[in-house]
Amino acid sequence: MNRVYKVLGSGCAKCQKLEENLKEALSQNGENAEVEHVTDFAEIARYGVMSTPALVVDENVVSMGKVLTVDEIKNII
Repeated sequence: MNRVYKVLGSGCAKCQKLEENLKEALSQNGENAEVEHVTDFAEIARYGVMSTPALVVDENVVSMGKVLTVDEIKNII
């Protein structure tokens, strides 16, 4: 089963950088997974996220309020 990755945020530069780093980390791990970018604030709030960007892996919030590096993401996934 493929994991589901989501970047939560308004689409700002930090959110885009987190998505870019996530895709690079997945590529380096040889993982071909779907990455969804959630910009709807109501949906973001349902995750309990008050600070973006946030990273969600399989519906679990693993990071919020910072742009993780590629290496940090690889350690998480």
